[in-house]
Amino acid sequence: MDLETSKITVIGAGIGGLAAARALALRGADVTVLEQAEAIREVGAGLQISPNGAAVLRGLGLDPAAIGQRAEAVCLKDHAGQGVLRMDLGRLGPDQGYFFCHRADLVDALAGAARSAGVKIRLLQRVDEVQTGAEPVIRICNSSVMRPDLVIGADGLHSRLRAAILGEAKPQFTGQVAWRAVLPAAPGERIPAEARIYMGPGRHLVTYPLRGGRMRNIVAVEERRAWAPDSWSHEDRPETLRAAFAGFCPEVRGLLERVGTVHLWGLHRHPVAPQWVQGHSALLGDAAHPTLPFMAQGANLALEDAWVLAAELAAGAELGQALARYQERRRPRVQRAISAANRNAWKYHLRFPPLRLAAHTLLRVGDRLAADRILHQFDWLYAEDVTGGERLA
Repeated sequence: MDLETSKITVIGAGIGGLAAARALALRGADVTVLEQAEAIREVGAGLQISPNGAAVLRGLGLDPAAIGQRAEAVCLKDHAGQGVLRMDLGRLGPDQGYFFCHRADLVDALAGAARSAGVKIRLLQRVDEVQTGAEPVIRICNSSVMRPDLVIGADGLHSRLRAAILGEAKPQFTGQVAWRAVLPAAPGERIPAEARIYMGPGRHLVTYPLRGGRMRNIVAVEERRAWAPDSWSHEDRPETLRAAFAGFCPEVRGLLERVGTVHLWGLHRHPVAPQWVQGHSALLGDAAHPTLPFMAQGANLALEDAWVLAAELAAGAELGQALARYQERRRPRVQRAISAANRNAWKYHLRFPPLRLAAHTLLRVGDRLAADRILHQFDWLYAEDVTGGERLA
C-alpha cells in the first residue's frame, strides 16, 4: 500500500485510534479521525503503561515520563495489610520502566501529537454504519458519507466496524464487578510511587498515584452474582463500595471513606475477534480484543496494535496482504495476553483460608529466594518491543 497516496479514516479518538493516526500520518498517509463526542476527553481514571506500551510511545516521539509517573514497585498485601510480595521495578533496565498515567493526560498527548503530524480530527461524528469491501463506505448519523481507501475501527467495545465484520457481540458476564474512583491526595499526604494490591476473599483492591502523587487511582474488584452493565459510565453509591471492603485493613477503609464519586463496571468476557480484517478495513484495540483489567494491558495492547498496523501498511505489500499480516502478527500475542489476564483474577481472590495462607507463604518465600524470577516471569509480555527501536518523529 502506498501510504503517501492513501486516505485513511480512523473511527474513534481513543488511545489506539490516535496512536494509529499519528503512526500512519508520520509515514505519509492522509488521515482523518472520527469522534462521536463534542470534545476529545476521557473520564477521570488511571492506567498503567508497561514497557511494551512505553516503547510504542517512544517510537511515536512521545516521552512516557512526561505523560505519567515512573513506577518504583508493585506491592502485594493481604486484606489485613500485611506484606506478601514486593517487586522492585527499579531493578529493571532503563528502557523497561512502568508508568502510572491519568488516562486523560495520555489521550491529550496523543491527540496533540496526531494533530501535529497532520491528522484531521472531526468531532460530533457518530458513525451509523460501515460497509466493508474493496471500497468501504462510512455513513455518519448526520447523513454525510465517507469513502476512504481504508477504514480502521478503534471505537471500542461497541464498535460499528466490529459489528459489520462479526455481527453483534454476545459477551459473558464473569461474575465480577469493578469500581473505579480517583481521589485527590489528602493534605500533606505523600503517595509512594508504587502500585499496592490488597488481596482478600473474593475481592481485591488496587491503588497507585497519578499526576506525580497529587491524585490517587483506585480500582476495586468483587466477585458477585448480580449482573452489572459492561460500561464505565454507570455511577454507583460509595456506600456500596465501602460495604464490600468493610473487612479490609484500616488503610483501605480510610481510602474508601474519602470516595465521593465512584463508577461501577460489570466485567464481561468478550472473545478475541476471530477476524480482524475484512476488505479494506481493520479493527484494533478493544474493538478487536476487549481485555479484562487483571494484567493492565488494555491500553498497551492497543498501542502495539497501532504500531504494527501502520508498519505493515508501510511495508509495501498489497493492502489485503498487509492487513492479513497485521492480524497474523497480532492475534496470537493478544490471545496469550488475554488468557493470562483471565487466569490472574482468582490468584487475588482465594477464599479458603488454608489455601490463601499457603499461597501467600509461597509468595513470601519467593520474594526472598527468587525475586528476579518473579520479576521477570512475564517478560514475554512486558519486554516485547514491537517497534524494534524505530523512532518515527
